[in-house]
Amino acid sequence: MTDSPKTAAQMAVVTISHIPGREISENIGIVFGSSVRSRNFLFDIFAMLKNLFGSEVRSYTRLLEDAQQEATTRLMAQAEKLDADAVVDVHFATSQVAYKAAEIFAYGTAVRLK
Repeated sequence: MTDSPKTAAQMAVVTISHIPGREISENIGIVFGSSVRSRNFLFDIFAMLKNLFGSEVRSYTRLLEDAQQEATTRLMAQAEKLDADAVVDVHFATSQVAYKAAEIFAYGTAVRLK
């Protein structure tokens, strides 16, 4: 990569242990990002009604998609602070951290490429 600051579009973030066509020169370390989102009363009423008919609760899906994107953005920001070129072996985990609050946690290994 170049000496100029990397943009989000330039940083590879992959779930595999290598970057195809590139060689890893240095493992920098673990990076992570997380986002905790909570539901509100209106979401719960809407979800209860959707459950009666067995369809997807799109408001919850969007909530989790937004949380995953935010966790990934935070992971990349941490990698950029370490001057990483990429993040490999990225994984996502979820947990309930409080009543009606869920965390999306993204973690991986920041690396420099040759």
